[in-house]
Amino acid sequence: MKIDEIKTIVKMMSDNDLTEFKIEAEEYNLCIKRGNEKTQIFTAAPAAVAAPVAVAPVAAPDAAVPAEQENTIDAPIVGTFYASPSPEAKAFVSVGDKVTVDTVVCIVEAMKVMNEIKAEKAGVIKEILVENSTPVEYGQALFVIE
Repeated sequence: MKIDEIKTIVKMMSDNDLTEFKIEAEEYNLCIKRGNEKTQIFTAAPAAVAAPVAVAPVAAPDAAVPAEQENTIDAPIVGTFYASPSPEAKAFVSVGDKVTVDTVVCIVEAMKVMNEIKAEKAGVIKEILVENSTPVEYGQALFVIE
């Protein structure tokens, strides 16, 4: 199984709020579990193969947002955070901006693909937690929304 396929599965799990995914095939077994603390990915080759294949666990982001700030917009993928569509352009959102579920709030670049990230929640941007052009982890809080 390719890493792109695993990333797609993790994104679909996040989009559909699934906590566990398992698949078994002749070549491999794959089990992905999501939780509040971290996402874990385990793979193992069938018994006939001498060495198991393992994908390192994907660690949850550091606790950048206090527990009382549960209304956040989180990174759906690992990549580089961009606040605007180009270096010269105005940021997608600023503190105090009202957003709807379809409002594009940033771009996360992953493997040279620019992925527009939508708010998926309606509210007002209270805080931007990530600086422009910095790496972000899967599930990391990007914005505080109220």
